[in-house]
Amino acid sequence: MSIENWQLDFEWLKVRHYIKESLGGVDLPDMRAILLLIGVQELGFKQTKFTKEEKQDLMHIAVCALLESEGYYQFEGRDQDGWPHYKQLKPFTIKGKDPQEEILKHQIIKYLQA
Repeated sequence: MSIENWQLDFEWLKVRHYIKESLGGVDLPDMRAILLLIGVQELGFKQTKFTKEEKQDLMHIAVCALLESEGYYQFEGRDQDGWPHYKQLKPFTIKGKDPQEEILKHQIIKYLQA
């Protein structure tokens, strides 16, 4: 079932407001901030400071976790430091920023509804 564009935009805005209110923020979070939060959630342990490289890793973890249900990635396990690792099962062939963001928005909405 496909969500119409206006429905996706509406649900995405609801997600952004929910996260803003939950964290007591002033600004609405963007895609990168939401991916970072999901990555921290998937990491599963409390840590408040991350390096730039770790933040990139966390966003990658989020993308893998979000696309796992679509068959793109499979969770392999955690390394000795507790960081999750995924194996790519098939290439992500959707090209272009907008179509890729649309898929991630759908998956983030599903993730937060679970």
